[in-house]
Amino acid sequence: MAAAMPLALLVLLLLGRKGWCLAEPPRDSLREELVITPLPSGDVAATFQFRTRWDSELQREGVSHYRLFPKALGQLISKYSLRELHLSFTQGFWRTRYWGPPFLQAPSGAELWVWFQDTVTDVDKSWKELSNVLSGIFCASLNFIDSTNTVTPTASFKPLGLANDTDHYFLRYAVLPREVVCTENLTPWKKLLPCSSKAGLSVLLKADRLFHTSYHSQAVHIRPVCRNARCTSISWELRQTLSVVFDAFITGQGKKDWSLFRMFSRTLTEPCPLASESRVYVDITNYNQDNETLEVNPPPTTTYQDVILGTRKIYAIYDLLDTAMINNSRNLNIQLKWKRPPENGYIHYQPAQDRLQPHLLEMLIQLPANSVTKVSIQFERALLKWTEYTPDPNHGFYVSPSVLSALVPSVVAAKPVDWEESPLFNSLFPVSDGSNYFVRLYTEPLLVNLPTPDFSMPYNVICLTCTVVAVCYGSFYNLLTRTFHIEEPRTGGLAKRLANLIRRARGVPPL
Repeated sequence: MAAAMPLALLVLLLLGRKGWCLAEPPRDSLREELVITPLPSGDVAATFQFRTRWDSELQREGVSHYRLFPKALGQLISKYSLRELHLSFTQGFWRTRYWGPPFLQAPSGAELWVWFQDTVTDVDKSWKELSNVLSGIFCASLNFIDSTNTVTPTASFKPLGLANDTDHYFLRYAVLPREVVCTENLTPWKKLLPCSSKAGLSVLLKADRLFHTSYHSQAVHIRPVCRNARCTSISWELRQTLSVVFDAFITGQGKKDWSLFRMFSRTLTEPCPLASESRVYVDITNYNQDNETLEVNPPPTTTYQDVILGTRKIYAIYDLLDTAMINNSRNLNIQLKWKRPPENGYIHYQPAQDRLQPHLLEMLIQLPANSVTKVSIQFERALLKWTEYTPDPNHGFYVSPSVLSALVPSVVAAKPVDWEESPLFNSLFPVSDGSNYFVRLYTEPLLVNLPTPDFSMPYNVICLTCTVVAVCYGSFYNLLTRTFHIEEPRTGGLAKRLANLIRRARGVPPL
């Protein structure tokens, strides 16, 4: 009987705990979304946003239990009396001229700006301690933030959330432009997500794909927001954003086709079970022009239209919480293809092989009058072997000229040409139609200056080596081949004899 009582108490506690959870709904929620935007330059931008909202006043309530909101950031809000925190790590620069305006732009490197509560007495001390703590959380060099790179703006950075006053004394701003963004910064950023990188949109956050892009920016934004329409109470919002720009995927036929797998090397398999909303938006606005037709696969469940950044946009929506969206195929791989009406064109490209054959690109196109056509090819530089340099490497290396073959409309219709009777200069290029004539043009050869090593160094090394070898070898050879003889002393000559005679006469021993 005594052994059954603890078991009964345990069952009652478990049932009481379950009943309490059912009585009080969760006070936090998670929304995640991915916006895919084809850019005017042909590149593709992907913007992730994960919003965690917590209906709690952290600075007034004694919070000890965290469910979705990261505990590390919640403790920062309470300890340092934060009103807002905005932190970003960016690699590259957003090319607004070619990509258009971004949803949220950030400078290259690390950027941190914080609004403190008006109850903070020593703002500079809290700012320094906060930057050191964030440096440890995100594995960054934010501990280098000090008074030499910290400013207090008065007009540029207004609070993005609720603000009763705007006393800029409680605002601090700093930028570290030399901060290098790497996987060490992305890993703790992903750990702040409720589902980490196990489910939902976060499974696409593969480090080797995200950092192999033209632009990469990840950020954390914390601010207070209204809990209801009357704003009688506040909630804390954590918004984690990540933006990347992938280079254009060009296929062999000039089509810019892409998919989730081609960008992230992964597909979506399941939504985050903790998320109340999980969606993918695809911008399909600007692709009904130039006689292009857009094919989106699979077909979207619905569309969304709104004015974004001053421009009306149309988005195709894919809801991951819709069980039919993923269960039918067990994964979601959104594909976008552009189709043009068939045109009279031809493209032949033969890639080069290192030290075996050059590049070859042939295009058959129709050029409109008074137009400028520009053809560009991306390439990678490579160093030559020292035996591949010409005798005058500083002069540069020549690239073969391009060939332009064209049928030019003739101003005056020509008569059919009799090859045997016409002059030779008029029968070199046969033309079946007299309304056109054939022209072949060549561009100038391109002179390219490549990095050239110092070819005088081998000469200096050879001279120095030969000198050292000659001196050492000559001395060693003389020691091995030279014969040494001991010469016996000979008797003195006439001078010595006279000296001995004089020494005997004086009574001195002879020499």
